[in-house]
Amino acid sequence: MNYGIAIFPSKSIQDEANSYRKRYDPQYANVPPHITLKPSFEADESLIKELVPELKKIANEMEPFKININKVSTFAPVTNTIYLKVEPIQQLIDLNAKMHQGKFPEKQEYSFVPHITIAQKLSEDEYSDVFGTLQMMDIQFEEEIDRFQLCYQLENGTWTVYETFVFGKEIV
Repeated sequence: MNYGIAIFPSKSIQDEANSYRKRYDPQYANVPPHITLKPSFEADESLIKELVPELKKIANEMEPFKININKVSTFAPVTNTIYLKVEPIQQLIDLNAKMHQGKFPEKQEYSFVPHITIAQKLSEDEYSDVFGTLQMMDIQFEEEIDRFQLCYQLENGTWTVYETFVFGKEIV
C-alpha cells in the first residue's frame, strides 16, 4: 500500500489553494492541499507498525512553528507545476530530514522544497498563461503548524489520514 506524510494547512489556506486546484490540478479530487514531508512510499502493515512509534517520537520532540507563504513559484523547467511557496524554515527542513532516516524508506528523489501545489500537468501555453497571472498576485499567509499526518492511498486513488501526530511532549 502507498503511504505518505504531510502537513495539512488551515481551511483558509486550503480554500485559497483549492480555488486554483479545482481548475488546474488533476489531483484536486484525490488529496486536499498539503505540504509533503515524505512523498508516497510502499509499506506493508508491519512496517507501518514500526513507523508509527517513530512518528510519535518525532512529533513529541517538535514544538509548534510558524510557516509563511508569500508568493507563487514553479518547478519549471523540470515540470510545469505551480505552487504556493512555503518559506523553508529550519524546523520544516529538520522535520523532513527525520522522515528520511532510520526505519523510514529512503526514497527522496528531489531536494525538499516546502510548497502547496496549485497547478500541475499543464501544457506549455497554459502553464505560461497561468503562472504569469498567478505570479502577480499578493499572497500573504502566516500560520502555526502543530501537527502532521500519516496518510494512505485508497484503491480509487484518493488519500486519507491514517493517523495524526501532534507536536509537543506526550502526556502520560
